Amino acid sequence: MLPLFLVLSILAFLDRSSCAATSAAPRWRPDLRTRGLGTNVNNGLHARSALESVATTTSIVDNSTIVPVALSSDKMTYYALSGIGNLSFRLALDTASADLWAVSSACTSSTCKLPTYPLWFQSTTFVPVNANTSQFTVSYADNTGASGFIARESVTVGNLTVPSQAIGLATTSNVTFKDEVSGVLGLGFPRLSAIYNTVVNATPFFASLSQNGSLDYPVFGLSLTRDTGGSLSFGAIDGSVVTNRSLIEFNEVVPFAPFSGSGGNSTSYLQWALVLEAISINGTAIAPEPTYPVQTMNKSIALIDVGTAGIFGPYQDVARIFSQIDSARLVDDTTGQYVIPCDTEETMAFNFGGMDFILQPTDYLIGPASGNPNLCLSWPRALPPSSDGIDWQIGSAFLRTVYSIYSFGINTKEPPMIGFYPLSNATAISQTPDEVVSFLSSASATVSTTLPNFLLSTPTYSTPSYTFNASLAASATPGKIATTGLATSTYSPLLNVHDRNATAIQTLSPSPTVLTLILTDASGHTVTTTSTASQRSITLGLPSELSNGALSVSARRHGGGAGAVLLGVVLAWALFL
Repeated sequence: MLPLFLVLSILAFLDRSSCAATSAAPRWRPDLRTRGLGTNVNNGLHARSALESVATTTSIVDNSTIVPVALSSDKMTYYALSGIGNLSFRLALDTASADLWAVSSACTSSTCKLPTYPLWFQSTTFVPVNANTSQFTVSYADNTGASGFIARESVTVGNLTVPSQAIGLATTSNVTFKDEVSGVLGLGFPRLSAIYNTVVNATPFFASLSQNGSLDYPVFGLSLTRDTGGSLSFGAIDGSVVTNRSLIEFNEVVPFAPFSGSGGNSTSYLQWALVLEAISINGTAIAPEPTYPVQTMNKSIALIDVGTAGIFGPYQDVARIFSQIDSARLVDDTTGQYVIPCDTEETMAFNFGGMDFILQPTDYLIGPASGNPNLCLSWPRALPPSSDGIDWQIGSAFLRTVYSIYSFGINTKEPPMIGFYPLSNATAISQTPDEVVSFLSSASATVSTTLPNFLLSTPTYSTPSYTFNASLAASATPGKIATTGLATSTYSPLLNVHDRNATAIQTLSPSPTVLTLILTDASGHTVTTTSTASQRSITLGLPSELSNGALSVSARRHGGGAGAVLLGVVLAWALFL
């Protein structure tokens, strides 16, 4: 008989020849410029690793779950382990898109050298949609994207499963990922989903859990850390991080008018976006200047985006921020990059709902420039005007300083909200220059670049046409309670305006994977031992049947092509021998 290791080597070779891992670049928000005529929604995405080692020790509660989150090696993408059918994949987390998609074995581009969904394998939970002819396309504002076909599969995160979830299986992609991340788990609203707008009853993953009443409460929570694993919870919040739920500051999500030319006549929820009330440097407040003051009622809108590594804002605001910091200057008018002295002591705060959330220098500094080590690249970067009226994009540089909670809202009862739980004391003394420099050195944060030795002028841009129906924009005020499209009305509201009771939201804590025992013997000597819980081995993108040595495969339902035929011949030969 052909040795099993050789069979699996052939499997791996055939899989890699179809698709395999690349590098991850920062992702911008979804490119909404093509949405004006009601076309499919486009997405955005954006980046730790003892992930599989704790995948089987998550806390188990019927209607909620908590799973570990990891940061990719290039520090750009946060990801979590998810199950698609009986396969395991790392999926990038993204609050600025709503589709769940993964690369399939039909993808042959260099960016698809990843663990892929094997089209040659007959998953018992795979259901074709229109004989695999319903196409999906996601595109991003950084000119990357993916396309393929829509199918239905069982999707599992922790102990929560949505059977027959509509997903995208990419056959082409130029989206780059690190660390064998194979796709995106979009956590946004259905209106943002390309799949939802293409196929009937194709609600995104989190929306499905909320609309079906599958969660203790229609929320998810995110804990992000700089170097160690964070957490993603559904139906509850992480009790190991949030120790006092009464300190969570909730703000109502901003609805958006229909896309211009789409024929819609009412506002609805599109993005996890909030009104940004103010920005301050060392306590000096700066009032944001919205790009579309009439359409947004003179409110600056900020997208809360776990898929973005940094913080981005409009030139009219960012330039005024850095004018408050001595020796700050613009060094790249293409990317909107500013630098400031690395020994800065200034704090930076973003105000939501009247509450300041403060960033210390080590939160917003990117790192020293290699050619000018006394100057550090800094967030925020400045961007040209965006036609969707979202002036600010608040990513993980901010989200690491808070625990963030995303409440989906309840039909007829409660609007969607985002809650922030500050992880540090708002009155804490600013870091000293020595503390900042020491941190940057220990973090090996130096950026390979040489700065220009001349001053750059702040660029000016023309304002593009507004993406949404301007005549209805004034009705897009925070707090809109929708009658449909949110969580099922069987939920009792906990976060309504008059009686917000965040303390009633359930908490979960990650299960420990290491047990420490301290023993004292009869003579008084202390012995400390540690015990690590045994873990199930997980192979990304490989069906459990093959992982366990079973070799029965089929290509009939998925149309595996020549590779699947060759695979079948090889396996038949192996079994025959």
